[in-house]
Amino acid sequence: MTEAAIQSLLEALPLAAVLVADGERIVGTNTRAEALLGQGITGRHLVTVLRQPSVLDAIEACTTSRQPRTTRYLMTDGRSENTYQVHCGYLSFPPANGVLVTFDDVTHLETAGQMRRDFVANVSHELRTPLTALMGFIETLQGPARNDPVARDRFLAIMATESGRMNRLVRDLLSLSHVEAEERIRPGQSVDLVGLVQSTLRSLAPLAEKSEVTLVPELPDAPLAVPADADQLRQVVTNLLENAIKYGGRQGTVTVRLSHMMRDPALRSPAVRLEVSDTGPGIDPVHIPRLTERFYRVDSHRSREMGGTGLGLAIVKHIVNRHRGRMKIESGQEQGTTFTVILPALD
Repeated sequence: MTEAAIQSLLEALPLAAVLVADGERIVGTNTRAEALLGQGITGRHLVTVLRQPSVLDAIEACTTSRQPRTTRYLMTDGRSENTYQVHCGYLSFPPANGVLVTFDDVTHLETAGQMRRDFVANVSHELRTPLTALMGFIETLQGPARNDPVARDRFLAIMATESGRMNRLVRDLLSLSHVEAEERIRPGQSVDLVGLVQSTLRSLAPLAEKSEVTLVPELPDAPLAVPADADQLRQVVTNLLENAIKYGGRQGTVTVRLSHMMRDPALRSPAVRLEVSDTGPGIDPVHIPRLTERFYRVDSHRSREMGGTGLGLAIVKHIVNRHRGRMKIESGQEQGTTFTVILPALD
């Protein structure tokens, strides 16, 4: 097989590939491999290009046994780490005898697997605490506190709080699963965002009054129609308002603004802008990029005391994505917080 034929074969492969001769020298490579391993690697000794022992061992074993071998190759660019599935197979086309090594990028699979493991671990952790508390109080009520009405009432109140916490967690998990399942389906129902916000404000008025928070609506008189799923959009407004009321602090102010933009630069179309601002202590900017992650909390203890599940903003993010919108978070310590959701408007 000529060098041109070897090069043509390697370029036809959909993966990064190098051909290693029996003398452990690279005799062929394709463009994808050069992008991964560096330019001008043809003709170099294998050890100078691939320094990871697991890959070198797999190539050596394949050369000796002429049987396929697989391993992993890890590569980092200083910002992220990529994982490649490496397959080694022996080729016998004189004078091109050697090992064909291909690199399949499986980073997305590794990331998805880690996300699943983290998700299971987080859910288990979130459920373990209230379940442990419930089991302990049940055992106490069955034993030492059986005939103690004062202790019984106190324990039952705590049990009601913990069971409510589990119920909210399960509800939010189901909601997140439902939203993710529909994320690729663009909603087409016309929804008046002004009326929806007014309705949500009325339903949350008791919570605001209990928290001594003043709700200030700054809404246009005319309807603002957006293509949306009404229930999901109501969930967005509810989650943002509840967060602002709970974490904005007592005797604070929560302002809700709605406005129409003739053209949003990011959406490249007419848009409706929803802003929910509070006058609370604000959020350290270091936390802002991670606020929409599942179970991420700035203050875990305070969030749990407030009844938060750590999923509210994750749900908001997925709903906004489904509506082809975007969300921004602006905050600073002692400066309050503003959540902005921009949605495409109906023409």
